[in-house]
Amino acid sequence: MIRLSLARGLRAQLVMAFFLVSALSAVVAAAVTFHQGRTAIVERAQADALQELRAHLASRTPDLPADPAEADLRALALQLDRAMGTRGWRTALSYRGGPLVTAGEPPPPLPAPLRARAATATTALAQRFHHVRSPWLAVALPVTAAARPDGPAPLVVYASFPLTSQQQDVDTLAAAARAAALPVAVASIAVALLAARRLLRPVRRLRAAAVQMAGGRLDTRVNVAGEDELADLGRTFNTMAATLQADADTLRAMEARARRFAADVSHELRTPLAAMSAVTEVLDAGAAGGRLTPLTAEALHLVSDETRRLTRLVEDLIEVSRFDAGAAVLHLDEVDLGELITNTLALRHWQERVRTEIPAGLRARLDPRRVDVILANLVGNALRHGGAAVPVLVRVRAETDRLVVTVSDDGPGIPADLLPHVFDRFTKGDAARARTEGSGLGLAIAAENARLHGGTLTAANHARGGAVLTLTLPATSSTPSPSSSTAS
Repeated sequence: MIRLSLARGLRAQLVMAFFLVSALSAVVAAAVTFHQGRTAIVERAQADALQELRAHLASRTPDLPADPAEADLRALALQLDRAMGTRGWRTALSYRGGPLVTAGEPPPPLPAPLRARAATATTALAQRFHHVRSPWLAVALPVTAAARPDGPAPLVVYASFPLTSQQQDVDTLAAAARAAALPVAVASIAVALLAARRLLRPVRRLRAAAVQMAGGRLDTRVNVAGEDELADLGRTFNTMAATLQADADTLRAMEARARRFAADVSHELRTPLAAMSAVTEVLDAGAAGGRLTPLTAEALHLVSDETRRLTRLVEDLIEVSRFDAGAAVLHLDEVDLGELITNTLALRHWQERVRTEIPAGLRARLDPRRVDVILANLVGNALRHGGAAVPVLVRVRAETDRLVVTVSDDGPGIPADLLPHVFDRFTKGDAARARTEGSGLGLAIAAENARLHGGTLTAANHARGGAVLTLTLPATSSTPSPSSSTAS
């Protein structure tokens, strides 16, 4: 998966970027080489043509009359055509801006801009053009008085010839440029793969180390070599990992000390609280017999209630410490779930306030005591926060591989800001009240007991109002019946 993700991600981007840069560089280099080569070939052909034309004119213009006639111009054109026959060029002469004079077959149409510039030019001119889909080169060479000591009249000599051989050279150069650019572009892929592999190797190590740290192995470190940016990133990662490990060790030690402190205090308080409970029961009996004054009896009842509340809190703390220490175990037994729920409600005198919908004959293998604790907390929480006149419903349904027990009420429901934390320790439904009847540990203990069975415990609000607490247990052994019993 790591290689696949890298192939789709950073590696592909690096290879593509390297390939594009290499291909673009090869294409640009080939284009520049081709352009310069083509220019050099054409300029060389132009320079050779002008050199030969000047040489031939220098040997023939002295015999030209001072005021040449058309026949003289045609004779000169014929001499030039014969002299330059190897190039296959065609010559034409214009005297004093007059019409073109040729020796026979007229040359291809000369470019109009070239003729316009040549009429007033004092130096040689050249221009490329196409004739019958073939490249041609036309040159114009003015013959001035400086070229003839006897002062002939201005004469412009035009010569045009095909660039077929030069075009072949240009085509060969273009093919060579393309042939050179393609291997470079292909070879760049191999170089890019090697570079990406070398660059991504430390990235893979960092990713693997991060995955291990995410899995809880805070002692993970990466091997760092070099002084580049990736090496600095590796050293920063190791520093971060060491800091996290130290902080985690410190937090674990503090948490262990806090749990041990709570467990020790709870166990130390258990014995004196047992004695206090026994004494308060005796005093309660005396107060019930009318042997105490009303003020003393009220104070005694207050002490008795707080003692019982403190006893329940200590018992809850001891139970929580067992969960934290991993000492909580299940004592499984196959029981009738309907009977278990009925006994839970009857033991706490809730059977008149809670309505049940339980399939008859539904049996499951579970820990009766712990499930009783779960149900007692769920129903007690619904009765306490839903209100005395609010109906509470316990519904059980059997699914393919699990049992679902829901406890719902028609009360105000759970506040939205409290809903995500309802199973946290010391979370109370009415945070505004300094003291409440519960310890804030009941639902947390219920959730721990559900997890111990391999089940879950969730809380939500019904659309019509009221809270819905759902207990899900694995149906390791159940025999549901189509019939159901309803008690109220």
